[in-house]
Amino acid sequence: MLFFLRAIRRLLKELDIRIESKRRGVSPINQAGNGREPEIGSFLRSISLEGRGERAYFEMHFPRLLRTLSLVPPGGRRALELGSYVYTAAALHRVLGYQDVRGAYYCATPGRDRKRLHIEGQPDFYCDIDLFDAERHAYPYPDDHFDVVLCCEVIEHLILDPMHLLFECHRIIDEGGLLLITTPNAASLTSVMRSLHGSRNPQVFSGYPAAGNSDTPHVREYTPRELSDAVEAAGFEIEALFTERILGFEEGAWVNALLEREGFDTLLRGEQTYCLARSRSNPPLIRYPEWLYTG
Repeated sequence: MLFFLRAIRRLLKELDIRIESKRRGVSPINQAGNGREPEIGSFLRSISLEGRGERAYFEMHFPRLLRTLSLVPPGGRRALELGSYVYTAAALHRVLGYQDVRGAYYCATPGRDRKRLHIEGQPDFYCDIDLFDAERHAYPYPDDHFDVVLCCEVIEHLILDPMHLLFECHRIIDEGGLLLITTPNAASLTSVMRSLHGSRNPQVFSGYPAAGNSDTPHVREYTPRELSDAVEAAGFEIEALFTERILGFEEGAWVNALLEREGFDTLLRGEQTYCLARSRSNPPLIRYPEWLYTG
C-alpha cells in the first residue's frame, strides 16, 4: 500500500512539473553557446592579473566567466556589465565585437571611474565604470540604449529592492535586447543536501566577507523558478534557463537519486543558474511581486 501511494504521488508530481514547464515555456536544456568558447578562453587566459587574491578569484570563476560569455551573441553595438570586474567587459569588446562596452559598480554616491586591464600581446583595455547604487538610483543611461546587459553574480547581493534593478535593466535595454543573469541556485543539490543534514546554511555561498573586505555577502539566493518569475515580472521573456554544477560541490550527487525516487523534479539542480531573457515591449509588469516583498 505504501509503495502504491508513493507511486501515485510521484506521478502527480511529474504531471505538475510537465504542466508547469509547458505553461512557462522555459526549457532547462536551451543552453547552446555562440561557438566562440576557444577564442574566449584564450583571451581570458591572456589577461594579466595582479596579486594572489585576484588570481585565485579568477581561477575559481573561470568556468563561469567562459560559460557566461559563450551565451552572448557576438557583433552587437552596446553592452553593459553590472558589477564589472572588467574581464568580461574586455572580452565583450575584443572577442565578441561589441563597439561600446561599459561597466558599472556599486557606490552610494554616483560617479565614474576608469579601469585599465593589461592583456598580453594586445593594447591595454580601458573601461569606463559608472558608479551608482543599483537598488536606488536611476541608471545613468538613456532608454533603449543597450543590446545586452550582463548582471553576473549581483542580484544575490542586493539588500532592499532587486526589482528596481530588473526594471531599470528593462528600461535601458533596447526592444528585443538581452539580459543575462548568473546567480547561485538556492534549489541546487548542494542546497537540498545541506537542508537535509541541517548542519550548514543551504545557500550555495553563505559566508561573510573576511576582515578588510567590505563587499556585501549573499543576502538572498534564488531558485531558478523565482529568478524566472522576477525577470518576467520586469517585462522580459525567458529564452534560456539552465543550471550547471560547480566544481568542488560534488558531495550532493546522492540527492539526485533521492529526489527521483520520491518523485521530485531533478531538473535545474546545479549550483550555478544562467538566465537569458529578451526585452519585450509593453509587457504586463509587476513592480512588487508578493512572493518577493513583504507587505
